[in-house]
Amino acid sequence: MDVVRSLKDIALVVTLGTFLSKVGGLGRQLVIAAAFGVGAAYDAYNYAYVLPGFFLILLGGINGPLHSAMVSVLSRRPREESAYILAALNTTVSAPLLMVTVVLVLAADPLITLVGPGLSPDVHAIAAMQLRVMAPMALLAGLIGLGFGSLNAANEFWIPAISPLMSSLGLIFSVGLLWWWAGGGIGAPTLAMLGGVVLAVATLVGAFVQWLIQLPTLMRQGSGKLKLVWYWTHPGVREVWRVMGPATLSSGMLQINVFTDLFFSSAITGAAAGLSYANLLVQTPLGLISNALLVPLLPTFARLTAPRDRPQLLARIRQGLILSMASMVPIGALFIALGAPIVALVYERGAFDSAAAQLVTALLMAYGLGMPVYLGRDVLVRVFYALGDGTTPFRFSLVGIGLNLVFDWLLVGGPTPWGNQSPLNFGAPGLVLATVGINFVTCLALLLELKRCLPTLTLTLWGADAARLLVAGLLSGVAVWGFSVLADWPLGWFGLLAQVGLSSVLGLALFGLLGSALGVSEVRDIGKMFLRGIRLY
Repeated sequence: MDVVRSLKDIALVVTLGTFLSKVGGLGRQLVIAAAFGVGAAYDAYNYAYVLPGFFLILLGGINGPLHSAMVSVLSRRPREESAYILAALNTTVSAPLLMVTVVLVLAADPLITLVGPGLSPDVHAIAAMQLRVMAPMALLAGLIGLGFGSLNAANEFWIPAISPLMSSLGLIFSVGLLWWWAGGGIGAPTLAMLGGVVLAVATLVGAFVQWLIQLPTLMRQGSGKLKLVWYWTHPGVREVWRVMGPATLSSGMLQINVFTDLFFSSAITGAAAGLSYANLLVQTPLGLISNALLVPLLPTFARLTAPRDRPQLLARIRQGLILSMASMVPIGALFIALGAPIVALVYERGAFDSAAAQLVTALLMAYGLGMPVYLGRDVLVRVFYALGDGTTPFRFSLVGIGLNLVFDWLLVGGPTPWGNQSPLNFGAPGLVLATVGINFVTCLALLLELKRCLPTLTLTLWGADAARLLVAGLLSGVAVWGFSVLADWPLGWFGLLAQVGLSSVLGLALFGLLGSALGVSEVRDIGKMFLRGIRLY
């Protein structure tokens, strides 16, 4: 019972911290949307951020490969040894990342050309400047990821969960100050460069604060000393690298798909900014549920890898997958059925006009199609990490890069940056549909490989539960769409709030009833996730 209680406490802490961070992220995006819309400053920012952001997500992100490797290794070692391993890894990771930072500064201009070959000269100039400012985030990313992994391994979850909020608050303050100084007109082209500078500086300061706030807790644990330790051959250091190396390459392959998407989107005006706005709406519930689910599950998977524990491991894997689907399917249905009113309610004000809303709505609906497999793929990848196998996810991610190139070319439509006409015409939503396809193929491949590694795994029964959840999601989505369209909603912001709120409550309640009636027991657990944690035992 103590283990159950501790896991519930972890889920509650992570859920609360992540919720506050996601609220801050949403507030940040609302301020950016009202100030810049899909104009040059924010469109350029999405191209400039992709490289430093690549490192921040890859190395500094919760549930990223560096974080996952640290938790898997340090959770089984005494605190004194963990502190030494952290110091050694801080040294060995920071040295190459410092060189990466220098390269980003010196090669900013050609790198932006590589990522966005179709950008206009003005947008290109802003993006190159922003990249030079944000380049040190590559170094900070490694320090953040190592620190957060060490904290989680020591059962400290609050600081990692809340740290993104600090970054969001800094950007909100900076953009708000510029808005006040310019009298609300910072969306004007004449202020695009200044707006770009503010976005870049605020982002860099936010990353620095994310690293800074973890130091007091690390110091209390005896792990916060900043010293150089060049002990590459320590068994714990080697074990972290053994898991982290292939896992980093695997996650890096996924981020290469982001580069590919930006390459194709550079020929579509405002597409990069639109993808960012739609992705924020997706990541708000996805990140909240992902952290609440994956952070408690990863140490559990790692502790159940012995042959005698395989029945328990299979039970936890199934529970993680079904809980992820039971969480994501109804949210995806809501995005598809309520895409237009959600975007209008959240973003449509200031510089964010009806044309921008139409673009983001189409993207959000495309994202909704892929919600069921987004989180399921992450659960499966963490299972392989816990088993000490980072190579399998890497191999599948490598294949996914090639498929993403093909899918992007097939689905984007219109002239590509090199001038060839692609055969279909989905436009910017085609980029999202390509990602959905890659995630589905990867998820299926990981399941089949896991079945080969764990022969007692029952894919047929798991698939039947997944099918029931999809049926419940389809029926609830149709009901929500009908209710949203046919009801007579008041005009204005209050009407949109009522339309989205009441329709969402109807959809979630109907999904819960249908899922329970179809015999998927995990559906009943979803309502308890945020209040009492995830029931793992």
